[in-house]
Amino acid sequence: MNRKLHVKKGDMVFVNAGEYKGKQGKVLEVLVKQERAIVEGVNIISRHTKPNAKHPQGGIIKKEAPVHISNLMLVDPASGKPTRIGRRENESGKLVRYSKKSGEEIK
Repeated sequence: MNRKLHVKKGDMVFVNAGEYKGKQGKVLEVLVKQERAIVEGVNIISRHTKPNAKHPQGGIIKKEAPVHISNLMLVDPASGKPTRIGRRENESGKLVRYSKKSGEEIK
C-alpha cells in the first residue's frame, strides 16, 4: 500500500498524542511503508552501542525513534498553529498541499 502522506521531510510538525504531546519539531525522515516519521527532539531513546568506526567509545547514544504519522499535524506556515492538510490543483494543474485553517498553499 503506497499512499500519499500529509508530512514531508523538512516540515515543521506538532505532536498531538503520546508522551511528547504538545512538542514541535522538524521532520528528519519519513518512513512511508511503516507510516512513521522521525521528528527532531521527539521520542528520544537510549541506544547501547559497541565501539565502532562512527562511535569509537561506544556507550549509550541518545537518538530519535520513529513516531506514527497519525500523531503528527503540520504547523501552518502563516499562523504557526497546527492545521489539517488538504490537496487541490493549483493554476498549473499540479496537485499541492494546502492548509485547511488558512487556505494557504504549503510549499
